[in-house]
Amino acid sequence: MKIPDTSTPVLVLRSESHGGLNIVRSLGCLGIPVYNLDPNRWAPAFFSKYCQGGFHSDIEHLPAGQSLRYLSEVGRQIGRRAIIIPTTDCTAKFVEDHASWLHEWFIFPNQRPGLAASLSSKREMYHLAKLHNVPTAASSFPACRDEVLAFAARAVFPVMLKGIDGQRLWEKTGKKMFILNSVRELLEKYDEAEDSQSPNLFLQEYIPGGDDTIWMFNGYFNESSECLAGFTGKKLRQCPVHTGSTSLGVCLRNDKVEEVTRRFMRELGYHGILDIGYRYDARDGIHKVLDVNPRIGSTFRLFVDDNGMDVARALYLDLTGQPVSCGHFIEGRRWMVEDLDLVSSVRYYQEGSLGVREWIASLRGIDETAFLSKDDPKPFFVMCLNRTVDLFRRIWRKISHKFRVRFLFPQVARSPATVAGEWLPSALFRLARWRWFGRRTQVR
Repeated sequence: MKIPDTSTPVLVLRSESHGGLNIVRSLGCLGIPVYNLDPNRWAPAFFSKYCQGGFHSDIEHLPAGQSLRYLSEVGRQIGRRAIIIPTTDCTAKFVEDHASWLHEWFIFPNQRPGLAASLSSKREMYHLAKLHNVPTAASSFPACRDEVLAFAARAVFPVMLKGIDGQRLWEKTGKKMFILNSVRELLEKYDEAEDSQSPNLFLQEYIPGGDDTIWMFNGYFNESSECLAGFTGKKLRQCPVHTGSTSLGVCLRNDKVEEVTRRFMRELGYHGILDIGYRYDARDGIHKVLDVNPRIGSTFRLFVDDNGMDVARALYLDLTGQPVSCGHFIEGRRWMVEDLDLVSSVRYYQEGSLGVREWIASLRGIDETAFLSKDDPKPFFVMCLNRTVDLFRRIWRKISHKFRVRFLFPQVARSPATVAGEWLPSALFRLARWRWFGRRTQVR
């Protein structure tokens, strides 16, 4: 695939995950200058040969004014208006909230005010789906523990416990949802995960079925809410298992999911990239929407047609005034996230739902992986080093928790040995990363 005019640069807003790296590769290999912004200096995307330069700031947690001033400096360093691509719900809402200010430096879809925030909120999305006759899983939004008890008295278990703002729940627990099998489990997890000052949890019916009942739609909608590029597929494995993001997916046509999504977005007046998930309910034969991400999803490179079109490229072409020419849908295309799928495969094996032969067979015919690329190998090795550092940290935390020096000497809160043990493994691997890869994080 070739793009005639590649002069407009792109800024990826949060590049820590494989999604950010895949945006850099998808657009960078066409000659488009792509920059990354992320607080983690060791995000693999910074080490891609297609990364034009990097910036470091945690705009999701810093005060808005400080983040806006930093982004204006980023815009000045890039040198011309750039297309900005948010990769998380927080960054998508940030761009929406400050659209009038950001338009001076950046180009992005003109979204109806408040729509991205409404779609990101599970509660608002649920009511929007009901309003537009889009099938969705039955949900309840309790304001207190008593309402959870009332729900539990009439509920059919298992049930799902999720975050209205999934990012908040993730930051607190490391998960975005829980499958609970009893009233006791429900109450324990609710008490552990809920924020009494600002309630964030809701309850949802559990739709039975394996991971392969979860369908996805990825698309790009223009200013008239016309879908210029649309794809459907399903999850084969997830990480964490049964409740996480796609670790292995396949591109399959699903006309019902595509038809419902196109109608839903047209009625909402949506403009931009969309990542939406459904679950097929065999009890009534209906695909029910589970969540809507008003942004690019980390799985977007699963969805590529035979002309090389994906949603990032469709966005770029449309926002730069160039025609979007889609090819034919590639039925059966497979895409995998190497590190996540390795972890999830072990978990599926442990629970007895995945055998060794099945696992080997599932690896055949994979068209693309999230990190490993013959033509851009460094990000894969950086990812491996990052995971090694994380592993050493977790191992040391477990050891130090059991044999912490302060239990032997209560008068010493933190001994030098404890501090050194927590710091040394990380320092050694940071030194290795520096030595082997350097710091390619400055604007070039």
